[in-house]
Amino acid sequence: MSNVENNTQSLFAAQAPEAPADLASALAPQATAGHFDELRGRVSRSPDPVKPVPVAAPSALRSVSGSLPDASPTRQAAAPEEALAANWTRFFNFLGTDGFHDLNHRTANLHRQIRDNGVTYNVYADANGPQRPWSLDLFPMMVSAGDWAQIETGIQQRARLLDRVMADIYGPQQLLQQGLLPSALVHAHPGYLRSMRGVQPAGDTYLHIAAFDIAHGPDGRWAIVSQRTQAPSGLGYLLENRLTISRLFPEAFREMKVQRLATPYKALVDGLKAMSPASSSHEESRVVLLTPGPYNETYFEHAYLARYLGLTLVEGSDLLVRGDRLYLKTLRGLEPVHGLLKRLDDEFLDPLELRSDSTLGVPGLLQVIRAGNVLVVNTPGSAFLESPALFGFLPALSKHLLGETLALPSPATWWCGEQAVMPDVLNQLKDSVIKPTYPGTGMASVLGHTLSRRELDEWAGRIVRRGEDYTVQAYRPLSQTPTWQGEKIAPRSAMLRVFAVADGSGSWQVLPGGLARLAGKNENMTSMQHGGSSADVWVLGEQPNPGNVAAGQTPASRAEQPAPAWAIAPLRHRPPVSSRAAENLFWLGRYTERAENATRLAQLTLQCLGGEDQSSQALLAWLTRMAVGNALVLDTVPPATQARRVFERALIANLADTSQAASVGFNLQAIRGTASAVRERLSQEQWHVIVRAEADFFHRCKMFSSAASQIPPGQEGPHALEYSSVEALRALESVSGYLAAMTGAQTDRMTRDDGWRLLSLGRMIERLHTLAAALVHGFETEAVFEDGGFGAIVALFDSTITFHAQYQQRRDIPALLDLLVLDRNNPRSLGWVTQTLRGRLDKLAGSTPGDQPDLAPDLPDPGSWALTELCGSAEAGETANEGRPQYEQLTGLLEQCGSAALALSDTLSRRYFSHAASGSHSLGA
Repeated sequence: MSNVENNTQSLFAAQAPEAPADLASALAPQATAGHFDELRGRVSRSPDPVKPVPVAAPSALRSVSGSLPDASPTRQAAAPEEALAANWTRFFNFLGTDGFHDLNHRTANLHRQIRDNGVTYNVYADANGPQRPWSLDLFPMMVSAGDWAQIETGIQQRARLLDRVMADIYGPQQLLQQGLLPSALVHAHPGYLRSMRGVQPAGDTYLHIAAFDIAHGPDGRWAIVSQRTQAPSGLGYLLENRLTISRLFPEAFREMKVQRLATPYKALVDGLKAMSPASSSHEESRVVLLTPGPYNETYFEHAYLARYLGLTLVEGSDLLVRGDRLYLKTLRGLEPVHGLLKRLDDEFLDPLELRSDSTLGVPGLLQVIRAGNVLVVNTPGSAFLESPALFGFLPALSKHLLGETLALPSPATWWCGEQAVMPDVLNQLKDSVIKPTYPGTGMASVLGHTLSRRELDEWAGRIVRRGEDYTVQAYRPLSQTPTWQGEKIAPRSAMLRVFAVADGSGSWQVLPGGLARLAGKNENMTSMQHGGSSADVWVLGEQPNPGNVAAGQTPASRAEQPAPAWAIAPLRHRPPVSSRAAENLFWLGRYTERAENATRLAQLTLQCLGGEDQSSQALLAWLTRMAVGNALVLDTVPPATQARRVFERALIANLADTSQAASVGFNLQAIRGTASAVRERLSQEQWHVIVRAEADFFHRCKMFSSAASQIPPGQEGPHALEYSSVEALRALESVSGYLAAMTGAQTDRMTRDDGWRLLSLGRMIERLHTLAAALVHGFETEAVFEDGGFGAIVALFDSTITFHAQYQQRRDIPALLDLLVLDRNNPRSLGWVTQTLRGRLDKLAGSTPGDQPDLAPDLPDPGSWALTELCGSAEAGETANEGRPQYEQLTGLLEQCGSAALALSDTLSRRYFSHAASGSHSLGA
């Protein structure tokens, strides 16, 4: 064995605990010159001349000459300036005996978990569609206990300061009168809302959540670079990051004593309930989370947070203002809302007073806020606090309002609206960052050192002409943290977003960690919408004492205090079901049942068209009616009785067609669309099944369509059609398994509340209408009187096994009707479906206030059905011209079932979704 092979094996097979860290030190390139190197805990003094070296496999380490440059004795014994920081040394030593060999496997698990959990970050301009998987790096970003203590103190101070600034601006405005803050940064800012002047918010707190982007500078100090107060995003994504990464590195997470995140979230919810108007009246406080909807870029986070915090996820159309109060439209009528955690910008909140074209907000919401009847997080009008120009005035504001010096500094900042700073600004543009003072200009931040002399002159001219529109901030190189890039360790610039939440007792809690946003390769600006990634943030050290204990108060004394009124609530809390959520659940049930029926019918049709009964005209006529009636085939296609192969080819082509036909692919897309609107009510496993079903089906259809298209023209022949039919049946069989999993999740893994009842009603309505029509067509086409048609109808009802077990080889109509119409133990029979419908309706009507009229007066009662009556006309000898017995009473019953199902759907829509049919559900202002 050569020395090279010996060296390689010694590196990767070493059992000493320090081997992985030594290897990381030898192989990881240094950070870019001038940036703080998180891996080594120091500023990088010079560019690393060595390119990133793959470390996933020993063979990847060999150079062209066969040597191991990074495994040489010189590199193995890392120089002091190349030694890893102590935290990273510990982390890499916890990788285990597999060391770097296992990192690609862990990365694959990471991507699988992100995909399975459905974590997405929507990008409106993405050509690949509105959704893309959330980007998360394998390695966490680490913050030492000492650094975190400074960060926590500085963030708490900054949150208190911003709340005081906002209280003054919407109150006495002494800061403007005393010249501590230029009026143009407030009154000229589009985020300043004059209609909120003089408003005292519920709870006397303006800000409840504040996010701060902080950077680790070359001097090793942390500084706040920007702040977000309108609707800061990231609280949900950082939780998902934590759950994912902690599972991939469980030993390191445990032994390095990473601080937990749960306590501040609980403090936030408790604080909102304590400060809401309901607390003073001893009511049960209802707090909802307002989202713009599924097409918002961070909708996953909205649904995730609502589920995690136990809040009802609502859209603007779910809420209503009446008498200066905010209400939620639910199945039980209007229910008061006391707290609103908003996830949309202020300008969209109220179309009456803000943007008139907004369909996302609630008309009259600002008036409710002014009346003090709802707590909104954060209070509208905080957007001016996000202006970068404010940073230049915060040191003086802190001394004036708090009597304190800023614990966490910000980069030197100059607002170019002040003429006095203009000479200094223009002289240092090349070493600065140019930012827009006000939002909505479409301008992105510009790094001065990336500009040419001509471009710098052009920017200087713009600043001279309209200085108030620009803010110049000293350039601060971001620290670079190690990331795993497939086969190598590579440094990436990182910005840490930290969150502070008000806990209701006048103090702030800072989440111990945050969301690290990583820049792309060779970039120094982080943006998730421009290809950036994220990382989990580990704050190391001993666990803090639980809770937020006020000064001079021991945990024991705090525990002895009586619980506030808002905390004394019934043990069983039944969350409301909004009308919008109920409607989406109803259609989720209908589309799921419709997809199951379409899949089973398509399988049955393809099997019959190629089976031994393919010459039966009655069977072909029945298949044609059913396929056309269920939108599997367009009515312009020749029927199977005239052109069987053309009909079969059209059915296969329409399976994945979502533009003209409403076949299987269309229904799968509809399932995903309705499910996304109620995602907070679905488990991750259920959502995963829905996504995988759609993706797998379209992938399979694309594969066999591509194979069929490669056959030369004129050579298709019957064998090509047979091949396409076989592949289509495989795709249908696969999606049938997914649909069975969806049915199981809907049946056995959802709480039986009113929302679930409507989902179940949607399924039963769809089943009753489809199966009743199948029997009607079976008798009209006389397919039911032939063996092939008889068996096909039983198969469509998914009752073949049961029929053979109960009736053996009988093929008579009484046996068919007994199982498919009367048997109330068969979940596919019309008797069971109507019985279940009536039971669900009774439960639903009983959950609403007042006397409810019968929701389905035309729905027949299966208890009154009798086999002798359904077969009466046939037994009496009544026949048609061709001699076939007639079943007029049966046909009338089947038609009544179908029409009653459609009428019930309309009634439910009017009563519970649009509230158009009930005087007790008045929704007009």
